[in-house]
Amino acid sequence: MGFLKNYIKTVYEAVSSLLKGMKRTGYYFTHHKEIITQSYPDNKDTMILPERFRGEVVMPHTDSNEHRCTGCTACELACPNGTIKIITKFEMTPEGKKKKALDTFVYHLELCTMCNLCIEACPTNAIKMAQNFEHSVYDRSQLTKTLNKEGSKLMEGVE
Repeated sequence: MGFLKNYIKTVYEAVSSLLKGMKRTGYYFTHHKEIITQSYPDNKDTMILPERFRGEVVMPHTDSNEHRCTGCTACELACPNGTIKIITKFEMTPEGKKKKALDTFVYHLELCTMCNLCIEACPTNAIKMAQNFEHSVYDRSQLTKTLNKEGSKLMEGVE
């Protein structure tokens, strides 16, 4: 008899839970205060994404083609799945000393989990998350990007 009582109790709790959910859904259906969904791609030009949305890693450059990346590889070490590959070179300073500098910053978007660990690890704030989200391509090789622009150099005063 205890089995039948337990079974009926379980069915009652399930139906009760279902009705609570339906009541909540019905309330929002009849009392909608704000529109949460967006009509993409119709509103593509006016769409506002949340400030903390993570789309892809970018490296901002100034108008004079300067960036803040020193080639320290902190972002590469922080990346959990090898999305970032920093290729460095050694340049001679005016004093005649060798100094490590960024040669190429390779970013594999197809591997990125948008975890933001590389941004947090960067000591010079050289990279940031952009709000780009349309990454569909037919050729996967287009998802491998070089973030530093051709002929760019380290910004003055960044160590």
